[in-house]
Amino acid sequence: MSEQSMAMKELDDVFEDLVTLLKNPEVVAELTERGINTSLALVGAEGLAAYVHGEKARAAEDLSTVAEEIAARLEASAERAPS
Repeated sequence: MSEQSMAMKELDDVFEDLVTLLKNPEVVAELTERGINTSLALVGAEGLAAYVHGEKARAAEDLSTVAEEIAARLEASAERAPS
């Protein structure tokens, strides 16, 4: 296996570990308690993985979705906050 292929395998392993962690019930509970949506985090991780593999259209779609959803949630929470 070439050095470059080994580097990509290592990167793939890191993304796989991240996805596994983001699906772990203890991690989900901790993140949920902090107001973090793990489904969005998963889409973000998948978008980044797609980007490093050159799947730019998929990456743009996934990462745009995450950014838009986070922005919408921030706006909604700001509207609910007392002035």
